Amino acid sequence: MEYTHLGRSGLSVSRLCLGTMNFGWKTEETDAHAVMDRAHEAGVNFFDTANVYGFEAGKGRTEEVLGTWFAQGGERRERTVLATKVYGGMSDWPNDTFLSARNLVRSADASLRRLQTDWIDLYQFHHVDLATPWDEVWQACETLVAQGKVLYVGSSNHAAWHLVAANEAAARRGFLGLVSEQSHYNLLTRHVELEVLPAARRYGIGVIPWSPLAQGLLAGVLGDQEGDRRHADRNRARIEQHRPALQAYEDACRDWGLAPADVALAWLLHQDGVTAPIVGPRTLAQFEGSLAALDVRLEQAQLDRLDEVFPGYRTAPEEYAW
Repeated sequence: MEYTHLGRSGLSVSRLCLGTMNFGWKTEETDAHAVMDRAHEAGVNFFDTANVYGFEAGKGRTEEVLGTWFAQGGERRERTVLATKVYGGMSDWPNDTFLSARNLVRSADASLRRLQTDWIDLYQFHHVDLATPWDEVWQACETLVAQGKVLYVGSSNHAAWHLVAANEAAARRGFLGLVSEQSHYNLLTRHVELEVLPAARRYGIGVIPWSPLAQGLLAGVLGDQEGDRRHADRNRARIEQHRPALQAYEDACRDWGLAPADVALAWLLHQDGVTAPIVGPRTLAQFEGSLAALDVRLEQAQLDRLDEVFPGYRTAPEEYAW
């Protein structure tokens, strides 16, 4: 397993991040535990979750599944860089949502109880809260860090100017600020190349791409495998929208003798500023498949061909100004 620092921090994380969003409602608890054990065996130490995950089984259920896994001991917690998120409403009451100081502190305590741990390595803002000033956000985070409940802070789904505003406000307070940003980034969705990636690189913020396979579209969706047919049924309209590009992509992967899903993950790992794509398996077999991408090294000619199939963006304002 390869490791890298999370942004400008000294924290070492694996180049793949295990996303746990399916755990507890699509993936049974015992199966989820098996996936996490296998992740540690493979050297994956970076796990991502959120307080709202659990969906049909109830918000918070996914954190509970991680908590029962940690409770088994065997240094499971000590060897895990644990990331969770806060923002989404946990009840119908008005102060159980967003990034007020009250919700940040109380949600952290609730996550700690469900996770059966004393600390969160990376506490992430699931979305931006334009109604709460950054000074209030950072005051609450400073309290959590001083108490040892949170070690690092990150964001998710933030625009470039949000990252700048956040870290400039943190710097004025003498606080470390954001060290990571989770962004929607894959070969089909490359908008973050305009401003988010340049801002993240400038401020030492590691980018953690979510949906690296574009909800299965980059996993060989035009093929004949059963899993691909499942994706095809779910994404039929999007498949038709992108069919020419997807066909060219799968043809290229076939020419190279590589699985499309492996190429999609490997491509992200080749992008400057990307720390670790989040893979969100439902099964152990799906997780095993994701590990193969770590051994894929793409040549420049292959990267150029992928850019031809899925054109990206130059840094703004060059992309649109001249």
